[in-house]
Amino acid sequence: MSDWNDKVIDEFRANEGRVGGQFAGAPMVLVHHTGRKSGREMVSPMMYLPHESDDDVIYVIASKGGAPENPGWYHNLTAAGRATVERGAETYQVTVRDLEGDERDRRFGEQASRYPGFAGYAERTAGIRTIPVLELTRA
Repeated sequence: MSDWNDKVIDEFRANEGRVGGQFAGAPMVLVHHTGRKSGREMVSPMMYLPHESDDDVIYVIASKGGAPENPGWYHNLTAAGRATVERGAETYQVTVRDLEGDERDRRFGEQASRYPGFAGYAERTAGIRTIPVLELTRA
């Protein structure tokens, strides 16, 4: 996974936030986070859902491709409550909020309607876990 992530990160940085392949045309962000156990700085590329009216707010979905467990970055972000993002050619600090209930369901549903793969991830995790949605707000 690290080699794959490294290639996406390199392409993102070389093209001001745009990547090709399976992510062609999708909004992408690089999220910098610190391992809660290792203390090591990490960068995770991920798709995001933009807020409908506030450019300082985006949402990321902790789908892990429909795996039965949440991705490590989810635990790191929720533990820290803050992170750094690269979005387009800009880098900035964000606060992190784990959405719940109707708010979470609405954002997840919106992402799944735009990118149906997310609906498939939800089907694979049904009865195992609810896929988290994090709100990242410019600090």
